[in-house]
Amino acid sequence: MLRRLIPLLVLLAAVPALHAQERAPLPHTLAPHEHALIRDYRDSRAGDARGITTPPPGPVRTMAEWEEIQSLVICWAQYEGILKQIVRHAKEECEVIIVCDDDADVTAYLNNAQYGGPLNNLNNVTLLEGAYNSVWARDYFAESIYLNEVDSLLLLDWIYNRPRPLDDAMPDLVGGFKNIPVYSTSQAPNDLVHTGGNFMSDGFGTAFSSELVLEENGPNGQFNQTVRNEGQVDALMNTWMGIQPGRYVKMTPLPYDNINHIDMHMKLLDEEHLLVGEFPLGLSDGPQIETNLDYVTSTFNSVFGTPYEVVRIPMPPSAGGNYPPNASYRTYANNVFVNGTVLVPTYRAEYDTIGLRILRENLPGYNVVGIDCDDQGLNIISASGAIHCITKGIGVSDPLLIRHQRLDDTYDAVNPYPVEAYIRHRTGIASTQLYWTVDTAAGFAALPMADQGGNVWAGAIPAQPAGTRIFYYIEATANSGKMQVRPLVAPEGWWSFRVLDANTAVTPVDAPAFASLYPNPATSIVVVGVESGRSERVELRLLDATGRLVHTVFRGIVPADGRLFVDVSTLPVGVYQLELQGAAGRSTRTLLKQ
Repeated sequence: MLRRLIPLLVLLAAVPALHAQERAPLPHTLAPHEHALIRDYRDSRAGDARGITTPPPGPVRTMAEWEEIQSLVICWAQYEGILKQIVRHAKEECEVIIVCDDDADVTAYLNNAQYGGPLNNLNNVTLLEGAYNSVWARDYFAESIYLNEVDSLLLLDWIYNRPRPLDDAMPDLVGGFKNIPVYSTSQAPNDLVHTGGNFMSDGFGTAFSSELVLEENGPNGQFNQTVRNEGQVDALMNTWMGIQPGRYVKMTPLPYDNINHIDMHMKLLDEEHLLVGEFPLGLSDGPQIETNLDYVTSTFNSVFGTPYEVVRIPMPPSAGGNYPPNASYRTYANNVFVNGTVLVPTYRAEYDTIGLRILRENLPGYNVVGIDCDDQGLNIISASGAIHCITKGIGVSDPLLIRHQRLDDTYDAVNPYPVEAYIRHRTGIASTQLYWTVDTAAGFAALPMADQGGNVWAGAIPAQPAGTRIFYYIEATANSGKMQVRPLVAPEGWWSFRVLDANTAVTPVDAPAFASLYPNPATSIVVVGVESGRSERVELRLLDATGRLVHTVFRGIVPADGRLFVDVSTLPVGVYQLELQGAAGRSTRTLLKQ
């Protein structure tokens, strides 16, 4: 059912010069005229004590994006065709709050024939009339945090790094409507400048940002009231967001990402899997991304104490084959979890098929939906943003938290496979079940998990013969009756591992081999699956029909997911060879360019 709400009071304290810009379409970056507004905005923000400006009353936990949400917030400011498609899919998962000028205009647009036609209904859609400056809700809306991991839901609001006071007040508008307390790092000595597009959390005290967060709170910051060093920034993030000491990962900004937001090239898929965009070797921001990735994987482990698993996904070029700084920052990493749906920016079919396939393979059971962000008239990517940049979730008020490190492949065909999970709810856990199968079409068998103390529950999957693939998920029920599964989309989605045959294992001394090559024939991006030793350095070269080197595609350690990418879109039609070289030898495969 559609809900229309007009707040009787919106608390704003901003100078008139700032209000004059409120209806002009604004880019993701600073508009040229906004530079002159920064000082007045900063000073007005310093005197505007909205929200609760003292720290939360106890330890807090910042929610991860893949956790259950009750609402998705968007602002009806620009790119209405894209917003309509977001609403169409997101409302099937949760409430969609649309902050808008005129609810009648929005309703008419949602029911018109454009961009997929009228919505089937307006259930789960809330129209909240309020003031705003821009569409970039990810950056200016609040983060969801919980007291004592799973107790009271709070919203955490930073100082927005744009002179847009109406946007900066959005957390108070929506928090007041939802009756959720808003905590605000807007006043000294607790002031902090930050943006949602430059922040991601694993839900257990680890966070990632670019070093923009240090620049904006340091001596050269334009929006900060207090000059802070890295240790002081980390201390605020610990007090206000529960980010643990030594667990706030900050990376060197990329040369050609003009907003320096990490959501333009990377994303946490879960507690230990990092989705990272990949440019062709040596191009655009590729070298700095690889340097940053080496730093992250060599310096930090996941919350489980194990290395991060990296999933690579190509960064598509323009129609002319160009990359930043000579093209828009096209990326599939700027996607958003909306409970069981993942909304993904798309650009052109020849690249989208690869990007969507990689996401679906790594997020089984999720409804992965592409939304065109490179369309004539709705070219949001040219404004340095996409789907993630214009959406923000609000966590549920009653979370049932499940953390589990998925099982790896094993050679053990004799002993049961132990499964442990950290599980919490504010009322306590009544029971936990481990579901498993070797055939998802045949259904899952349930096994009880036992309370080990310390919120840890354990069970075991019976041993299986070599060659078996095992699928499983976890279900927990709280004393209140609340039930939750993990993965969130189970049983349609699951974790899986294989029981390998030790007699056919490939040893690290074997030459690297091609596991797969698709599509072949190809017109644009080709995905190369590689089998090699876990830490082996390889070189992938593209040769023409005469054996001459066209270019070196990759040089380094094979990513954990075993995928490399070749862009053949600019090559002449013909027959090529891919040559994979390792310390122990080389392999070749034929590739046909159409």
